[in-house]
Amino acid sequence: MDWTALFLSLRLAGTTCVLVLPLALLISTWLVLLRPADTSRARKRRIIVETVIAMPLVLPPTVVGFYLLWAFSPTQSPIGRALTGVFGQSIPFSFWGLVVGSVIYSLPFAVQPIAASMRAVPRDLLDSARSLGAGRVRTFSRVALPLSTPGIIVAMILTFAHTLGEFGIVLMIGGAIPGQTRTASISIYNDVQAMNYTGAATMSIILIAIAAAAITLVMLLRNRMVIERR
Repeated sequence: MDWTALFLSLRLAGTTCVLVLPLALLISTWLVLLRPADTSRARKRRIIVETVIAMPLVLPPTVVGFYLLWAFSPTQSPIGRALTGVFGQSIPFSFWGLVVGSVIYSLPFAVQPIAASMRAVPRDLLDSARSLGAGRVRTFSRVALPLSTPGIIVAMILTFAHTLGEFGIVLMIGGAIPGQTRTASISIYNDVQAMNYTGAATMSIILIAIAAAAITLVMLLRNRMVIERR
């Protein structure tokens, strides 16, 4: 079994979680808590943002991967040339290319549970905190954020598990470079192509165990949230 590929996937999943969390918190806070004007234009903006964020849930990974590959190309895209200048290397077919792709592709798995958890926070608690003199930052950090903790934990579990099993977008952006972009899912594919069914089965069992543990934790947290709301 390719242990290097497994450790690379774990590193990729952990890095993605660290980068996705602040983005998901910012987006969820803007969508749910920061609603200065509930006008038709504001509602349309939120719908557009939510639609763009949710697109990776329905688009084939190869479609997302293709456009990211084009956007990060140092020869075809100004974004790619700029990123190459910043990082000192081409983003496609590198570990950080996998990270950027994973962050974009996993973002809806973090935003949706966090936003749902924030929507469940009673508005009267937030209004009471504001009426007692707490500013937006203090209200968020002392009231909204602690009450949204279960949703944040669920978001990180889903993001980690989803990133760990990515295949299409990883293959498009990273290829299968040993030690750099060959993740666990790519390793399984390569083992099957080479008829190394023992190695593929071993890696698959490990990923199944991690996925089962992640789903169990999510279900336990959701049940706890339901009980607390009652």
